[in-house]
Amino acid sequence: MSLSAKHSSDTSSRRRRPAEQTQDLPWEHNDEQIHDRLCGGPQTNSTDTPSHHSICPALCTTKCIPGHACLSHHACDDSWEEIQSKRTIRAENEVEANKLVNNYRFGFRKWKSHVTERPFEVRSEVVKELYSELNVIKPYSGHLITCGNIAYVLLFGWWVSLAYFLITPLMFITITGVPYGKLCWKLSWYFLWPFGKSIHEIGNTLRGCCEQAPDCECNIEGTEDNSPVLLPSPTEVPLPIPELPGRPLHTPYWHRFSTYVWLLLGYPPLVVIHSLACFLSWILVFTIPVFKMNARTLGVILLLAPEDISVSTCSQRKHQVYETRALLCCYHAANWYYYKYTVDGINVFAVNLLPLVIVAMVIGYIDRENQYASSNVKFAIAICSIIPLSYYIGMGIASISAQSNFAVGAVVNATFGSITELTFYITALLRGHQAANPCLQEVVKAALTGTLLGCILFIPGVCMIIGGLRHSEQRFNSRSTGVSAALLFISVGGVFAPTLFSKAYGNLVCDACTNSTGGNSSSNSSGQFVCHNCHYDLNNGTLFRNHVEPLVYTVSALLPVAYIIGLIFTLKTHSHIYDIHVGEGQVTGHHGAVVHWSRWRSLVILIMATVLTSACADLATEHIQPILNQPNISQYFIGVTVLAMVPEIPEIVNGIQFALQNNISLSLEVGSCIAVQVCMLQIPILVCFNAFYDVGFVLLFSDMHLWASIFSVILVNYIFMDGKSDYFQGTALVVVYLILLAMYYFAPSPAGC
Repeated sequence: MSLSAKHSSDTSSRRRRPAEQTQDLPWEHNDEQIHDRLCGGPQTNSTDTPSHHSICPALCTTKCIPGHACLSHHACDDSWEEIQSKRTIRAENEVEANKLVNNYRFGFRKWKSHVTERPFEVRSEVVKELYSELNVIKPYSGHLITCGNIAYVLLFGWWVSLAYFLITPLMFITITGVPYGKLCWKLSWYFLWPFGKSIHEIGNTLRGCCEQAPDCECNIEGTEDNSPVLLPSPTEVPLPIPELPGRPLHTPYWHRFSTYVWLLLGYPPLVVIHSLACFLSWILVFTIPVFKMNARTLGVILLLAPEDISVSTCSQRKHQVYETRALLCCYHAANWYYYKYTVDGINVFAVNLLPLVIVAMVIGYIDRENQYASSNVKFAIAICSIIPLSYYIGMGIASISAQSNFAVGAVVNATFGSITELTFYITALLRGHQAANPCLQEVVKAALTGTLLGCILFIPGVCMIIGGLRHSEQRFNSRSTGVSAALLFISVGGVFAPTLFSKAYGNLVCDACTNSTGGNSSSNSSGQFVCHNCHYDLNNGTLFRNHVEPLVYTVSALLPVAYIIGLIFTLKTHSHIYDIHVGEGQVTGHHGAVVHWSRWRSLVILIMATVLTSACADLATEHIQPILNQPNISQYFIGVTVLAMVPEIPEIVNGIQFALQNNISLSLEVGSCIAVQVCMLQIPILVCFNAFYDVGFVLLFSDMHLWASIFSVILVNYIFMDGKSDYFQGTALVVVYLILLAMYYFAPSPAGC
């Protein structure tokens, strides 16, 4: 197939693709603009859509003209790469379009999840399957013996089935509960292996037929094999059948003595069993179909009259043409796509982790004496509870920005974009100052450095690996990435300038020095001295007060100014570098867009999440000391790993999702944006806070922090130079990050800690 035919085929396929499939990576190129830029003239009419090698043959072939440079395929590729930077966003509505545009704005938090409710009818079949209620019987020709179904038997099936098996004789003993005993016997076999089986509610027609002739096969004339009577109809009310001579009247369900025997003896233990199964299957996420199956059984099936419930297999259903209503039908116990499942726009993992916040609050502020949980457990729960809170803060920022103008969005991003990290840092500094513990200040510096290293090495590296394995080679806008790279150089140079200054002009002081003969530094013995715990003295003399401290304040004032200049450059004067806009005719249904979180709701959630983050950060810093006292783990390592990267887990997930969608530009911007904000916003805010309330925070880093950060920035700028990425480059970044982590792991803890 030629490139032109392929491009035409891709274009037609995009037109047929539903909006749900295209909104994540919705790039299209205007062929007339491409031809005008490459060839300097209008595009001629052609039956085929031209490819980038057929638009201007003179540019894409090698020609050597006397006195001129040779044009080659490389020149065509470079020109085409430049054209790739002009993109048109296709979105479902104007709110999502505004969110996607904000993703490309420098200084705005990148966000993958939707902030509006997507129409269910236009979503893919895979997504529709995630939200099905398991009450629709669909034709299925696949295998029922799968790893997920076998795992169901081992994790859930055997003990749920055993519970029904034990309740069966209990119901038979009561005599009046015999119908419920028969039902429990059938459900015992059903829950052992429910796949390919279905549970129905029998209609009045069948019940009347079976009462007259219990051993006959009941067929109703006029009903075909493909009748939709097996589909769910919640609002359907069974029509009464004519009373037949001699037919006994059915006692209403709530007027039976057996109903209350069942509700007192049989139903309560099953409530416990099914509730436990629901909890476990929901926590595991990928087994949510098991949750739906148990919840529907508990809330619907077990509250029906036993004679109205029928359990059948696939082979039996082929011969059933009578009136029934499907209640439960399941073919798979697990589905890997449930990581996409959302509840009111909130990802299921964020929903499941939210109870950790409550647990952290309860055991942290009630169990002060550590009677029920140790400090290590409290620290772990408090740190993990920051993960869902970071997600809610990010969702709130994205929702407000998408529904507001640029000014409001910029203010919200600047106010709440770094609130999670700043809350933890300030809380740690306050607690360290109150306890006269300088180690917490070193931990904060290690966390700042760890965030910087993780955002410029680990996040881009992981995204490059995952995106490269799926898409071979990915391209990104090297000019826009160059802006972030330049700001990284400026920010790292500014942050570590006081450290370099102090090392150039400070006095090196050591705690203990001994020579080869065993004499101390005060003796007059000659020979080589071995010194320990050496550091630059800033307390004695006037170096710090007259030189280093003014430099710190100057840098802290200049870095936010550089950040603002970067915003003006990328958003106003040179916005064509990004050139992201919504194409005409691509936004559909924006008038009916339903936002998951309104502006006020988002603001309330932001404030509540910020307060809870502060409480969790306070608990984490309160119980961090036993972790820091571990003799085999360096305090540097704890700071650069756990404290630095745990709050960034939602951002890492966003970056990976962008890379999987072949949008590596946003994956790289996720890390660069956080790293720039750390240096240009978070650190100046900490310096400003220390100026108003002295907590002993000094912007001087250890040698390892200094050289690791400088080397990482140089490496990542070299990797980003060509505007292309693959899994090898990503592997290089991740390996360097792991090497640096190994250095921190084996490094001794800070002096005095």
